[in-house]
Amino acid sequence: MDLETGSDKSQYATLETIFKDDGFADFKWIAPEQIVVAQWVRMKCMFGCSNYGRKGACPPQTLAVSDCERFFREYSDAVVFHLRLQNDDPEERIRWYRETALKLVELERKAFLAGFERACMLLFGGCYLCHECTGERSLCKLPEEARPAPEGLAVDVFSTVKRLGYPISVLTESTQAADRYVFLWSTRLNDRPREWLGCTVERTQVHEIRQQ
Repeated sequence: MDLETGSDKSQYATLETIFKDDGFADFKWIAPEQIVVAQWVRMKCMFGCSNYGRKGACPPQTLAVSDCERFFREYSDAVVFHLRLQNDDPEERIRWYRETALKLVELERKAFLAGFERACMLLFGGCYLCHECTGERSLCKLPEEARPAPEGLAVDVFSTVKRLGYPISVLTESTQAADRYVFLWSTRLNDRPREWLGCTVERTQVHEIRQQ
């Protein structure tokens, strides 16, 4: 990625160092327009997911699909983190989700303090921070930590991470090893359109699109 100024390059390098120091070294930068948003994802939330209407960070308490697309267009940079869950004990899996989610929310805070004022983390699955969700965003016990999942904002995670060359598959058992993905939207307020650090998906083509 050819950044426009030395300070830009330094800030992005600082952000990558933060990721690695916090134990999240498996990540790739992606252009927001390369992230697939689809109506079918919302339909699957409504008809097929037990969290729908039961968790405060899940639909219908998230944005409409059209508003999700508008939200993503406000960013010029995003990061996809790849996490591997291999524990087959149900209680340990839930504990892993909760502990990892809190670490990722802290990572978002560090990105914010590093100068990325719009930093916003999208976590995996439904919110696992509390043992029992109130079901209402307004009644959330951890309102500063709760975050929606990419799917909750209509992101087609399967199609998106495949564009980056990441592995993902449908699990047939809840105890199977799983590839999990979270997204960090990280644009700084004074950023202009740019190419993306370490992005493996047609950086030149994306740059040309932005010049049109």
